[in-house]
Amino acid sequence: MPHFDLAVIGSGSGNTLLTPELAEWRVAIVEAGVFGGTCLNVGCIPTKMYVYAADVAAAIREAAHLGVDGRVEGVRWTDIRDRVFRRIDAISAGGREYRIGAEGITLFESEARFIGPKRIALANGEQLTADHIVVAAGSRPVIPDVIVDSGVAYSTSNDIMRIEELPPRLVILGGGFIAAEFAHVFSALGVEVSIISRSAPLLREQDHDIAERFTGLAQHHWDVHLDATVEKAWQDGAGVHFELSDGGHVDGDRLLVATGRKPNTDRLDAHAAGLNLHDDGRIEVDPQQRTSVDGVWALGDVSSPYQLKHVANHEARVVAHNLAHPGDLRASDHRFVPSAVFTRPQIASVGMTEAEATLAKIEFVTAVQDFGGTAYGWAMEDTTSFCKLLADPASGQVLGAHIIGPQASTLIQPLIQAMSFGVSARGLARGQYWIHPALSEVVENALLKLDLD
Repeated sequence: MPHFDLAVIGSGSGNTLLTPELAEWRVAIVEAGVFGGTCLNVGCIPTKMYVYAADVAAAIREAAHLGVDGRVEGVRWTDIRDRVFRRIDAISAGGREYRIGAEGITLFESEARFIGPKRIALANGEQLTADHIVVAAGSRPVIPDVIVDSGVAYSTSNDIMRIEELPPRLVILGGGFIAAEFAHVFSALGVEVSIISRSAPLLREQDHDIAERFTGLAQHHWDVHLDATVEKAWQDGAGVHFELSDGGHVDGDRLLVATGRKPNTDRLDAHAAGLNLHDDGRIEVDPQQRTSVDGVWALGDVSSPYQLKHVANHEARVVAHNLAHPGDLRASDHRFVPSAVFTRPQIASVGMTEAEATLAKIEFVTAVQDFGGTAYGWAMEDTTSFCKLLADPASGQVLGAHIIGPQASTLIQPLIQAMSFGVSARGLARGQYWIHPALSEVVENALLKLDLD
């Protein structure tokens, strides 16, 4: 039975923790799927490449109000798809070959499960042990029982981007960020989109004002069914069909299930390792990313409530340091975790929502700045986008920032910096130049509108 200094389960962010400081370690990487993990192969990167093409198509269709007449004469789906995956597949293959050829590293391409605290059994019958084990096995899509039991064919975010042709009609089950992003992609490329969401509004984890604005815009673009669940599903020669709890009926040619993701701990027999789990199946970790078993660490979707690549990468850096410096452990910093939804319009958020601040009984003030109230917003003829801020009236510290509109994921960055480094709203607004008439004036003006003591 081979023994290693370190075994890493998962080749996504887990693969990035092999720093030069660990170069002398004997390392095993265990990967059951495609090398590189979710973000590279079926998540963040390929989806955003599709989103960019969708943004271009949507901008052309919507340019008439600016006096620019244009039309999308056609969408070459296979060209878009192949452009994305020629790059993605090459990176995945290159990373795999690099690890196979690296001295001191052994890649096991197999499913893995624990059979003891530091003992792993592979699907091919091999077993291995290690002084340290890092569990970075990620997550996978959740499929509702009603869909599984119906026998209806479906896609998930894992495979929808590789289909051979665009369906005329796509039904999306779910109302979260995955549903919102794919609804934008496929509708911008000419597909009729229907969304079935069990809650209202869409993107309900966002600040309420953001979620309400997005839902209203979505209802103009797509066939949206809110507060509805699937009671019955079937398919025939005419496509897929759904009877809803509200009495509605939805038909389509293809189904995309986007009802969330769950950690892969159940596939690892985590209990056999003695690992403590949260009620939702995530591995319990302390601030240093240590599990309940000495020498076993966890990071990313398998342990974190944030299913975000930048969080997994941050945690991987922490684990890499702690492995190399056991006498000088670092803690992960999850104080101000930002997120973005690359739909149309973009949405970005960091910190507390108004509902969260109210529930926590934290004193706060808010300010809202419409994009259309700035010079660049005039240029865009924007009537729907805005930036909403929450701040402590006494200290002036920004408590939360929420933006819906073009380039929201970029505009929010100075607010993330201010929160992370303790810069007050006034200090951020008046302690630097803001380029005029750049779109960043939306953030500046929102800061200046805060009614601080």
